[in-house]
Amino acid sequence: MGTGEVSKNLGSKKEYKFSASVVEEQIKFLGEKEITEFTIHDEAISRDKRRVLKILNLAAEFAPQVFISILIDASIIDKEILSAATNLFCAFDIPLVCRSKGGKLLFDKKFYANKARLLNDFGLVFGFQLSYADCPGDTLKSFMERLDFAIQQYPNHIDFPQTENSEMEETARISGIFSAKDIRFCRDVGFACRTFYSSGRAVPWFLSVLKPLRIYPSKFFADFAEWQRCNNCDFKSGFIPEAEKHCSLEKMQLLFLEQKYEEKNCDDLLTAASDLVKINGAMSRLAGENEESTIKTSYHPDDLFGPESMDLVYFAENVCMEECSVKIFAGEEGPDYLVI
Repeated sequence: MGTGEVSKNLGSKKEYKFSASVVEEQIKFLGEKEITEFTIHDEAISRDKRRVLKILNLAAEFAPQVFISILIDASIIDKEILSAATNLFCAFDIPLVCRSKGGKLLFDKKFYANKARLLNDFGLVFGFQLSYADCPGDTLKSFMERLDFAIQQYPNHIDFPQTENSEMEETARISGIFSAKDIRFCRDVGFACRTFYSSGRAVPWFLSVLKPLRIYPSKFFADFAEWQRCNNCDFKSGFIPEAEKHCSLEKMQLLFLEQKYEEKNCDDLLTAASDLVKINGAMSRLAGENEESTIKTSYHPDDLFGPESMDLVYFAENVCMEECSVKIFAGEEGPDYLVI
């Protein structure tokens, strides 16, 4: 049996279990039922290239306006699959899978990096699924290294199923692979990434903002996990980042970045970093919630969206500050901005 989740609006989701053939049949009627999102997370389908292609083609023909999220095994990702995906509004969720051989953990970074490069070349949205303590030979260090690798591939989001499923968390807890302390640490780091990066929609700016701090993403998220604990919005508090308005998460991001930039003596770069966070956040809210806004920036938006912003040290030294009021609005070809 497969698993599908449908959403008629942002506040109403229902989950159903049905066979792969029913999934294909239901796609034809998504538009008629005013469904806006359709998620297919089925391991059997994810490894079947023929069926994934059929689903993508059906979605393009019958439901081009519906956002389709589909679990897909990296082994079947190729140009044929990606070409079909360019015809619709979709995202791929890709498990980062490890295997054990002779008691050692094997994780093929080159394989996944090549798949991510293909996805980025086609301009497609994708995310990773990352687990811990569920494969012999896994360690806390290996988990942190996988997280660092994942972030470097520019995924739209990273999901940690064990932070969303109490049964999966308990399986890891009793596995004996990690200490209980290590498992809690991985859980909290994963939850911090889920909050700051995924729900915080940080992919356009995260690596640029992280670079001046000279720390690995995993270390950054470990520090943010501690910040969440101190501010009563960590995993144990019951905080649900997906239930928060994005503007609230953005305030958390800015507060934490201010703390980290001061800690690392990067105060002179904080204005540029904050501008990057705010203008990309406003763009994401326009795309996601159709929310137009006007924001204040200390740099011109043309510069903030320019290639120089990839290196904030260079940016701060070579780009002139310019106080701007920037209107973020829906243009004829998508999200747009205007200095007013």
